[in-house]
Parts: sequence; structure tokens; C-alpha cells
Amino acid sequence: MSQTTEPSKGDILIIDDTPNNVRLLSTLLTNHGYEVRGVINGEIGLRAARSAVPDLILLDISMPKLSGYDVCEALKADPLTQAVPVIFISAFNEVGDKVKAFEVGGVDYITKPFQWAEVLARVQNQLKICLLQKQLQARNTQLHLEIQERAKAEVALHAANEKLQALANQDGLTGTSNRRHFDDYLLRCWQTGQGMIALILCDVDFFKPFNDHYGHLEGDRCLQILVQAIQSALDLLAPHHSLLARYGGEEFAIVLPETDIHQAQGIAQGIQAHVAQAGIPHAYSTIHCTVTVSLGIAALHPTADFSPDDLISQADQALYMAKSQGRNQVICYGQGSANRYGGS
Repeated sequence: MSQTTEPSKGDILIIDDTPNNVRLLSTLLTNHGYEVRGVINGEIGLRAARSAVPDLILLDISMPKLSGYDVCEALKADPLTQAVPVIFISAFNEVGDKVKAFEVGGVDYITKPFQWAEVLARVQNQLKICLLQKQLQARNTQLHLEIQERAKAEVALHAANEKLQALANQDGLTGTSNRRHFDDYLLRCWQTGQGMIALILCDVDFFKPFNDHYGHLEGDRCLQILVQAIQSALDLLAPHHSLLARYGGEEFAIVLPETDIHQAQGIAQGIQAHVAQAGIPHAYSTIHCTVTVSLGIAALHPTADFSPDDLISQADQALYMAKSQGRNQVICYGQGSANRYGGS
């Protein structure tokens, strides 16, 4: 029956030019469960420490060529071995010797002749501290990784939330803003805007006959093409913070912050021209062979005397007038038919 071997309590390197000290320390520590290597000068000790980094080094001070102080400084200057704790062992018992030992990087100091119980206690203490430091470092590394993963998760969550918000604000058919986003955006502009806010309501002329005769799939495609045409006009003519939204059915709304009625009229005429250029055939329109739009415009200062609903109402009244006066018209609220613009 095989016997299980107890795991080592730690790997200890002894550097001492007195072979008898190396032998005695090795025997003591090996008998207490430590893996021990012993060398008899500083040069060999540095090579041994670098070839297989120990958990602890017991280092004599008085050695030829390289003293224990020199060896310790070399160990602390090397990234590979700088974290290894060093306990000095020496017959020197002066305060200055001990102070220098700590100055060059030692963590403890044992004077000769050895008290074996003291050696074991100091070795166990330093290895325990070393183990706790390694555990703390590992925990800190783990925490850092967790923080990084959490940061990545938060970025991904933020991106997902933005995508969901965009989808919540988007009209499923045309890809433009929906009525909900229009209401929110207009209210926000009203609450924060300083200048005039213009609103254009745009309705597709004779869209029901178009749907009835060409079918709903072609009707959907028609709205998608119209949105592209309207957005192209806005990209050329409107402020960058304008908003195009599907207001309902075949009706669209364009919010134009910091835009007066005359500027909005020019933008509406540009929309009408782009719709005409799209050239969507409409054999069942009574006014034109291609799809046309009617547009109503209103503009107000966002003051306490008015509300966004007032602006919508005025634009709706202007749109009603554009449709009642023959469609394919641009009408500004309060200006009547004398100031309408008829498309081709």
C-alpha cells in the first residue's frame, strides 16, 4: 500500500559559506517539512535563486567576494527575486549591522549561535506573511479582473439599453422616429429651446387609393421611399438637430428647433421637391401621376402662453387648409391660401 507524501511547507534557500551551518539548518528545516537547498557562496546563491525562485532565503552576512548585503541588494534589484523575503543570519550582533540588513531589504535578522526554536519560529512567521501577501495579491488580481469584467458588462448593458431605447423610439416600418419619440422630443425642445420652434406636418395625398389599387406591400414601400426623400431634404436644408417622425398612418411630422416660419417654408418646399424627384407612380391620384404630399407649417416661441399642443394644432390646421385647397400644397398657419406653395 503506497504512502501519501505530505506537501512541502515551503521552498527555502540557504546561502552560507560555513558548510556546517548549511548542513545543520538544512537538517532542521527538512525535518519540519520544508524543501531546502543550500549553497556556500553568494554567486552560486544568486544563480540558484534565479533558476528556481524560493519562498524564503536564509542569508549569511560575512562571506567572501559577495557579502550578504551585496547578495540581498542584487536579489532586490532583480524583478524575478525582489519579492522573496530574506532573513539574515550572522554572528554580528551590533545595532548597525542589523539596521544595514533591513536597509538593503532584509525582513528579519537571526544571530549566531542559532536557537533552533527561534529559527523555526522566524521562518514560519515569514513564510506565513509571504503566503498572506500572495493570497492578498491573488485576491487583488481577481478583484481587478472582476472590476474589468463588470466594466465590460456595464458597457455592454449600456449599449444594449441604448439599442433598446432606439428601438423603442423607432417606427418599425419606416425606420424613422415614432409618435412617442416625437412627443418626447418636441416637449424637450419646448422646455429647453431659446428660439422659435417650427413644425411641419406632412400628409401623403390620396394614399388610400394607392393602397387599395397597388396593395399594402407597395403602400409600405411607398412610405419607406418617402421617408428617404424627406430625410434627404432635411439633410440638405434643416438644422442638424431636426427630427423626422411618423406621426400616424401616412402622416409625418418634422420638428425644426431654432427655425422661423419662413425658414420652415423653404424646408417644406425642399421636401416637396425631393418627393417629386422620387417619382413614385400613382395612377389613381386625381392631381398628379406620381405621389405628392401636402404640408402644413406652424412656428411658435416656447413661452408660457403656448404649449406644444398649440404648435401641433396650428400645423394641423395649416395641413387641413393645404388639403382642402387642392392638395400638393405648402401652407403656413395664419397666412391662408394667398401664401401657399403648390408643387409641380
